Amino acid sequence: MNRISNSWKMLLASLRVLSADKELLVFPVLSSIGLLLVTLAFALPLFLGNLFDALFTQGGGPLGFLVLFLFYIVQYTVIFFANTALVGAAMIRLRGGDPTVGDGLAIAGRNLGPILGYALIAATVGMLMQALSRKSSGLGRFLISLVGMAWSIATYLVVPVLAVEGVGPIEAIKRSALYLKRTWGEQIAGNIGLGLFFFLAFLALIAVFAPLFFLVFSAEVVNLWLAGGLIALFFLLVSVLGLVRSTLEGIYSAAVYQYAVEGQASGFFDEELVRSAFRPS
Repeated sequence: MNRISNSWKMLLASLRVLSADKELLVFPVLSSIGLLLVTLAFALPLFLGNLFDALFTQGGGPLGFLVLFLFYIVQYTVIFFANTALVGAAMIRLRGGDPTVGDGLAIAGRNLGPILGYALIAATVGMLMQALSRKSSGLGRFLISLVGMAWSIATYLVVPVLAVEGVGPIEAIKRSALYLKRTWGEQIAGNIGLGLFFFLAFLALIAVFAPLFFLVFSAEVVNLWLAGGLIALFFLLVSVLGLVRSTLEGIYSAAVYQYAVEGQASGFFDEELVRSAFRPS
């Protein structure tokens, strides 16, 4: 129950930051648009050139691996660039400033080199994990999942480090692990957090829309305009939930970083709340 209470307080504190700077929502939108463009840039030439099957389903070998690796690198670069901009802007707010979208993008732009380096590392780790997981089963796959979890925890503060400290990707990973280990240990407390609240929000959407879908599609003559509008509204609200969640996660990681480095949280976050997000190992 204490974790549930902390998670709720964490959500409210992050929402207060977001309410002060609603433009922070722009960064997840830019990330989503960028990912869509990256996917189209890679997928369309492969499909139009009838190369997709040859590269990925007929033993494409090294060339297929290279294309997939490049796709991961570009994808991660877009994600980390947008996240760095978001966290950089959130840090300005947590330190008493009034950030703009331009401020966040400028921070990410200044750190484009380290972001590219970290994207390369993350893509390499991700592909290695996938390859090992496919070749393993049972205990082996479980151990690989533990390694993946440890990697996620160790790199939790990499983006804030890149946004604030301007170091290289390897040094950012080292500092991220150091800050977490020094302050809270290596294990994130429980699985209850922002994910729970947004999962419940998604279930609430389902509970509201399911009867509406039933009424519309069970009619003798389905109103296509009404059905289409209802489906569009549902996916729009789901997308909004996803954008808000991504923004709040970035805001909270900025607060965690501030506490880890400076030993104090901003006025938006209670220090005990930030501390209790993690527990000693």
